[in-house]
Amino acid sequence: MQVAGDAIFPTPPAGGVEVTWPVWVGTIPKLAAAFQPRSEVRKDIARARGEGSGVVLSQVLAGDGGVGKSQLAAALARELRDQGRSTEDGLDLLVWANASGPDQIITAYADAAERLELPGGDSEDLAVAARAFLAWLPTTERRWLVVLDDITDPEAVDAWWPDGSRRNGWVLATTRRRDALLSGQGRKLVNLDLYTKEEASAYLLRRLTDAGYPHLYDPDDAGRLAEALGRLPLALGHAAAYMINKRCGIADYLALFRDTRNKLHELFPPNADTEGYGRPVTTALLISLDAVQAADTTHLARPLLELMSLMDPTGHPTSLWTTPPVKQRLRASRPSRRRWLRKRSLPPVTDQDISTALGHLRTYALVAQDTAQAPVRMHALTARAVRETVPVDVLPVISRVAADAIVSLWPDLDHHGRDLAASLRANTIFLDRYTRPCLWKPDVHYCIYQVSSSLTAAGLFEQALAYDRGIVEQSLRIHGPDHPNTLTARNNLAVSYADAGRVQEGLDLCERVLVDRERLLGPDHPDTLSARNNLAGSYADAGRVQEALDLRERVLADRERLLGPDHPHTLAARSNLAVSYSDAGRVQEALDLCERVLADRERLLGPDHPDTLSARNNLAASYSDVGRTQEALDLRERVLADRERVLGPDHPDTLIARNNLAVSYGVSGRTQEALDLFERVLADRERLLGPDHPSTLTARSNLAASYSDAGRTQEALDLRERVLADRERLLGPDHPSTLTARSNLAVSYADAGRVQEALDLRERVLADRERLLGPDHPDTLSACSNLAASYADAGRTQEALDLCERVLADRERLLGPDHPDILTARNNLAEIRAVQHAEIPDESSDSQS
Repeated sequence: MQVAGDAIFPTPPAGGVEVTWPVWVGTIPKLAAAFQPRSEVRKDIARARGEGSGVVLSQVLAGDGGVGKSQLAAALARELRDQGRSTEDGLDLLVWANASGPDQIITAYADAAERLELPGGDSEDLAVAARAFLAWLPTTERRWLVVLDDITDPEAVDAWWPDGSRRNGWVLATTRRRDALLSGQGRKLVNLDLYTKEEASAYLLRRLTDAGYPHLYDPDDAGRLAEALGRLPLALGHAAAYMINKRCGIADYLALFRDTRNKLHELFPPNADTEGYGRPVTTALLISLDAVQAADTTHLARPLLELMSLMDPTGHPTSLWTTPPVKQRLRASRPSRRRWLRKRSLPPVTDQDISTALGHLRTYALVAQDTAQAPVRMHALTARAVRETVPVDVLPVISRVAADAIVSLWPDLDHHGRDLAASLRANTIFLDRYTRPCLWKPDVHYCIYQVSSSLTAAGLFEQALAYDRGIVEQSLRIHGPDHPNTLTARNNLAVSYADAGRVQEGLDLCERVLVDRERLLGPDHPDTLSARNNLAGSYADAGRVQEALDLRERVLADRERLLGPDHPHTLAARSNLAVSYSDAGRVQEALDLCERVLADRERLLGPDHPDTLSARNNLAASYSDVGRTQEALDLRERVLADRERVLGPDHPDTLIARNNLAVSYGVSGRTQEALDLFERVLADRERLLGPDHPSTLTARSNLAASYSDAGRTQEALDLRERVLADRERLLGPDHPSTLTARSNLAVSYADAGRVQEALDLRERVLADRERLLGPDHPDTLSACSNLAASYADAGRTQEALDLCERVLADRERLLGPDHPDILTARNNLAEIRAVQHAEIPDESSDSQS
């Protein structure tokens, strides 16, 4: 039975340095009125904790819905929390985590890590902070308890299960599942069943007595009612709330329960609940709902409850129910009245109306809420019972309303509302699970795709990848392999592969999507053109420059023919082609195209449109590529000023503009100005995104390069070592960004005279890039060239010469004779040959006098 809870506000660190103990993280549910201590189960738990060397480090309370698992866990947690820390069982740390999904566990652990000021605990990447907390638990001498409440997927939660300690650490979990994974490895299942007859009767007596109505209790009727309700705590709670609010005796309630004239079987048939408790729970629930509807003058409680039943039972933002989509639905759900029909419109629904309806639902214990603004909770079994009464023709409608409400609340930038974004992700997943396939037909609702984008923005790359794989599998089941939504799901999965640095897997998927769309939709369909554009991007990521260029030329030609020269998609295609021209060394053609795109966007969108500012930024890059350094700098100064004025100083695009201007200062020899700006960019990104966000790591890498330009060699080296360590930890050793960090560190080793370390690192970078990207990727050729420089520094001139000749031959073969990189390769080869010539020994012998 779910009731309001006490927030466990994490204790802030004293003075920002020392942690003040004890620390409480999360929210323990309040104990239900007339809570029963479940003495026999407590004895089982105590025995398990004291079992000698068997080392039971985790207790898993397992039972069906509504038997009081969370309540018992809350009682145990409160007792330990409230004991003095001087006692043997007192706690220094208590973390209560909703365990219905790993995303929410990660959020709770990340909060704990931040409050404890652990290294990495303030990371914007929640998974990193969560792992820091898990790594700390086995090492601390502090006494701790972690509660994992409502595990629905043991396999997904297993990776986030803390390592307990018989000496000072304990894990307590609740679940309906009884999988083998939940026992063993120091975990013990403790079954929690229905109330005993004595507990059920004791609950009713105390509940009615505490409310001031002991005369409503009758011991004989109490036993009969308990059996009729299946001795299920949830059902007894609903029944008691009804009796208290209606001043209804047990005998009268039992008569209502048994009265078949109320037609409850039409709303919820006895065979609808496979858990075996369907009729008792549902009947108790709907009797309370009848009372709510009788008291509810707004006529909104029932439709509001139906919407809430689609959400995460452990909590959803109360602000969902005052969004325009919900208000419109609630307005349409009100019963018609003649005076409203005469006015040809229903009265609008106000926030106060919704608050009143929510208050009635709280009164009858159908939902729980700690404060007016706190998340709304509904017991999973209550929610299930309500969902089962929703007519089949209504469920698709309200599921879309709930989805629209979720999207309307989603923050534009996830890092500005981290907790809200995490809650909306969880509620979207629950909404889809409960209503599938309502959000998939006729088309997939946007919120389904938004979850993946939000996970990526939070730095949860592996979770995003797993989620997108699941979306593809669901689309295959619901729509089949050739449905446009399935192709979209595959495309999104390809993006997640690319974000995770798995370039080839992303490319393979993009190729498949294009083939499928050409076959199913034809070569000129807009979705086909988008697939062609996406594949070009994948080719560019994989270093297949000419293939990317060819495809982008085709996309531009197709969009000009089908959409016209001024369509936004045509302008985007033109901008993308300019990037390919630049990659291919055709810098003047790239510049000409960038100038046209800017002129078109200024004409069509105005000088301050974000797309116009992006075009101006791209033109500045082209000016830099052709050596027009001052023009590039002037344009970047304008872009930064415009973005600060239009978007604000902290917008991600503004930070990019600030970074680009720093680059121009560096190229122009204004080293100190560049360094000052890079330091500001890093400070801004650390403040806005956290120290571990990929963009923050890039800012740190750029600042290291600026230190190097300024001759601050050791500072550059220290920063690059940190960047490499961070990327290895966050992205893995084989991510392209990690390889770049390794290459940059080799530069700093060379600058510092640590020749052998630079050489060793460059050999590894080359081997990694050949393995991961192939021998012809531009980054692989750069690694070859860099290794040649290290061979030359180490006096291994012939090896340097062989490598330079290889790079030149490969670049001529892949890029053609006129690419700027060919000139660089020729110059490098000439320098090595000059060194080799200078090192030829003098063969004449010394003369003797």
